[in-house]
Amino acid sequence: MAALSSNLFIVLSILCLSCFSFSEAEKGGFSVELIHRDSPKSPFYNPQETPYQRVTKAIGRSVNNINRFDPTHVSPNAAEADIISNDGEYLMNISIGTPPVEILAIADTGSDLVWTQCKPCSDCFEQDAPLFDPKRSSTYKDVSCSSSQCSSLDRTSCSPDTQTCEYSVSYGDRSFSNGNLAVETVILGSTNGRPVALPRTVIGCGHNDGGTFNSKTSGIIGLGGGDVSLIRQMGSSIDGKFSYCLIPFGSETSKVSKLNFGSRAVVSGSGSVSTPLVAKEPSTFYFLTLESISVGKKAIPFEGSSFGSSEGNIIIDSGTTLTILPEQYASDLLAAISESIDANPVNDPQGFLDLCYEATEDFRVPDVTVQFSGAEVKLSPSNLFIGVSEGVVCCTFKGLQDNAIYGNLHQMNFLVGYDTQEQTVSFKPTDCTRN
Repeated sequence: MAALSSNLFIVLSILCLSCFSFSEAEKGGFSVELIHRDSPKSPFYNPQETPYQRVTKAIGRSVNNINRFDPTHVSPNAAEADIISNDGEYLMNISIGTPPVEILAIADTGSDLVWTQCKPCSDCFEQDAPLFDPKRSSTYKDVSCSSSQCSSLDRTSCSPDTQTCEYSVSYGDRSFSNGNLAVETVILGSTNGRPVALPRTVIGCGHNDGGTFNSKTSGIIGLGGGDVSLIRQMGSSIDGKFSYCLIPFGSETSKVSKLNFGSRAVVSGSGSVSTPLVAKEPSTFYFLTLESISVGKKAIPFEGSSFGSSEGNIIIDSGTTLTILPEQYASDLLAAISESIDANPVNDPQGFLDLCYEATEDFRVPDVTVQFSGAEVKLSPSNLFIGVSEGVVCCTFKGLQDNAIYGNLHQMNFLVGYDTQEQTVSFKPTDCTRN
């Protein structure tokens, strides 16, 4: 992959002779790198940008992404969520095929299908890396129209010439991918040095793709809850478990966040708390129940969102930067936070965030605790406020229409574990740079 230097990403064996089998990897669990698009390990990284410029851009992407969670934009029967394809916050480096071809794709807990651009490409977006050629892979196979894999996706059709399954996905920013649904070997680069091979994984082989995709990426890795997501396809082989530990935003370090699977994804021990995952449509999203948010000893009950007023009223998402709340609730919450801070308020230089202060040495913030059903998650000051310009910090809660999304700034320096068999999400305060 000419655009990716070997010192930046895991280099997989060309023939994968040293790969773990799926069953071998599951015994001890395994982890892969999860690369923030603004980290020094990302091809998007611009060393000329200041940390504040990166924060501002991440906040902009966060807001642009909100439409993918709007119930009016998502069909209850759709297997694929609306997403802003080029604005994913995290990237994964994987290989597909035999022999393996390395690709860099957007990792997204808000979508399902794993797909990449393939030859022949009748109308594709420009990408720096060579296109995947299914004819050169001995393990590639198109799936038939009558297969269960084909019926598990919405918006599929049958090729009249070959009787193979063709998929079509479209996204909230009018980006799209159309192509053949197939099974293929997917290889994940384990951080222990031995890649993990996942045979007969359902993927999309895109032949007609376009929109706002960037040339540095080749597709999307869906980590959502739908039938064809990478997580669901791993299934019982990882006991339905995955977790991640997101390093603080803007960390100028060689460390990267990690995505863990199987036994390595277990979140337990002192300080860990768990809350139920709520099963509801669309199945792609991971729904939790938010009961209240406390500022000091004052609890502000949460009355619900566009996702409902009781169970499953908020989505947890690693691809959204801010935590988004319904406008009136956010206003009440920010007022309570403001009442507890003795500092000079200032305006957000970008005019978007609602509660900002001068960042002085003695700036102190109140204790803020997010109360999910059965789980209290206490935010650290670095979760709660972020620097947006020299000498200015702003609160990371944002009111926006009737949305409710628990974003990645509030997940950083927590080990966040998903158990899709037990239907729980767990949180444990963790120094993710050491995890």
